[in-house]
Amino acid sequence: MFDGNDSRNITPPLLKCTDVPQFTALQFAASTFRNDPKLHLRHLLSDSNRCLSLMAVHVTTQEFEQGQNTTVDNTTPVLLPGPLRTKSSGAQRRIILDFSRQHVTGETMELLFDLADRMGLTERMNEMRSGYNINFTERTAVMHHVLRMPRGYDFQSRHPRGNNILGEVHSVLDRIEKFAEDRSRGNIRGCTGKEIKNIICIGIGGSFAGPQAVYEALRGDAFAAAAAAKGDRTIRFVANVDPLDFDLNTKDLNPEESIIIVTSKSFNTPETLQNANMARRWLVKHMCAKNGIDSDDLRDLQVISKHFFAVTLEVDAAESFGIHKDNIFPMWDWVGGRFSVWSAAGILPLSLHFSFDVMKSFLAGGHDIDEHFFDAPLGGNIPVLLGLLGVWNSTFMGYHTRALLPYSHALRKFPSLVQKFDMESNGKRVTAAGMPLSFQAGEIDFGEAGSNGQHSFYQLLHQGRTVPADFIGFMESQSSIDEEFTPNDTGSLDGWDGEVNISGHDKLMSNFFAQPDALAYGKSLTDLVQEDVPEYLRQHKVFPGNRPSSSILMTKLDAFAVGQLLAIYEHRTAVQGFIWGINSFDQFGTEIGKVLAKGVRAQLSLSRQRGASVQGFNSSSGFLLEAYLSHRR
Repeated sequence: MFDGNDSRNITPPLLKCTDVPQFTALQFAASTFRNDPKLHLRHLLSDSNRCLSLMAVHVTTQEFEQGQNTTVDNTTPVLLPGPLRTKSSGAQRRIILDFSRQHVTGETMELLFDLADRMGLTERMNEMRSGYNINFTERTAVMHHVLRMPRGYDFQSRHPRGNNILGEVHSVLDRIEKFAEDRSRGNIRGCTGKEIKNIICIGIGGSFAGPQAVYEALRGDAFAAAAAAKGDRTIRFVANVDPLDFDLNTKDLNPEESIIIVTSKSFNTPETLQNANMARRWLVKHMCAKNGIDSDDLRDLQVISKHFFAVTLEVDAAESFGIHKDNIFPMWDWVGGRFSVWSAAGILPLSLHFSFDVMKSFLAGGHDIDEHFFDAPLGGNIPVLLGLLGVWNSTFMGYHTRALLPYSHALRKFPSLVQKFDMESNGKRVTAAGMPLSFQAGEIDFGEAGSNGQHSFYQLLHQGRTVPADFIGFMESQSSIDEEFTPNDTGSLDGWDGEVNISGHDKLMSNFFAQPDALAYGKSLTDLVQEDVPEYLRQHKVFPGNRPSSSILMTKLDAFAVGQLLAIYEHRTAVQGFIWGINSFDQFGTEIGKVLAKGVRAQLSLSRQRGASVQGFNSSSGFLLEAYLSHRR
């Protein structure tokens, strides 16, 4: 099995982005935007030519969606407004990126493209695509995009072991497909003979956040929901070391009808192993008690072999836990945990729940964006544009926080997933070559589904801090409930000014279209005077505007689109890291607290079992530990 090493090591780039003249030019451009009132967004948006030049459109043909074309670049660059006004015929889907509400002009974008060129963005993208070891500290490749390649794709021309690597990927996918088919036929049964109906996924980090976010995104999709409804299926996700998480997720499930999928790349993640052991005890205790079996020797029971599965790089460790080798699905060293939803970590449980066909469409959507990302000209390349804007807002405009605002309830977990892989990837203090940065890399990412967020933090967005935002909306609703329950009359009172003649989705999308303009234009004191707002309220109702945002409008949200959207934001993260010159693919910052926690666990064990006093901690931590240990229920 290829482990991402071999002879694919390359030297990390030594050039700092702060050392090139384009960096200085962009600093000057940002200063101009901050200080020139003529560059307020309310003025920039009056220039229709500028607005049309700051849009990109990606079109996916129906043939590509169906897997009939895996090589052509199906990208429509941003040059003409025509595709924006073309009525969807159902034969193709579109992604429209409108970044005209960003603090940029055509000249600004040219400077950003020049910076990208000087920092070797295209070369870094090609190194990633070809499987070079661009995770320099761990000397591994970064090839989660390979997991999305269709069978027969020409990866051999880019990697000397391309056929073998892709063959391994599809061998695992074939196993998952067969497993999912067996389950749909009712052929997967537990040790007591009952049909398996419940899937409990145990993992943490990307192996939890990715599958959970995709599951939530697809619950309302008609095709995915119909597939899930065929077998009375339930899926749960357990991540937190807090035992309450496991308790709440399993208390209404029948252990005899449940399987456990343990996902851990190393198979030694403490939180995951604790929950896996708890799951083992839960299964054995309930089944032994119900069936009158002696539970003294758990290893001799068939519980583990029938009810436990694993996704891991360390197969031996999973077998030592008791999981049968036929129930272990491999993960590769070249797949980072935060990108692992494309591997068996996500495809296995979600195929068992929704069907393999649904997840195959998810993979195809991701691959569609891979082809766009690696082949499209930078000027119409959606992930590249989003990455450049991220660098611009964070490094030059000084906005260190950004919001992700999907106007779809199905995407309510998506902002936290993006937060997870983006902040873990780009929250770095040194370059890939180990030289300290002279600026702060990475942003604080947060978000909420619209319109819930409007009743939460939008107050701050409009009148507090400036937070660049991405709005995501869809032309079609996932739900058909509008068609069933939206009244045709206009006389009912529904809290929306009597506009009951438009659908709920239209009402949702009215906010999607209005909020970016509200952030951009704001409301001036002059506007308030003209509106006869009482003088004592005027300053309270001033909205400065000039708050940057981008809008992404997609055709519909299904498995293919979820794959597209996730791949877009994964590649955005990589683009920013490439331009900043950092290694976006290690995560040493996640380890220091875990190491210290080992000492705390040892102290708690000694104190609980032997009454040992707290020693070896600073006075603050020692005081809190003593208070914790002294508490008795």
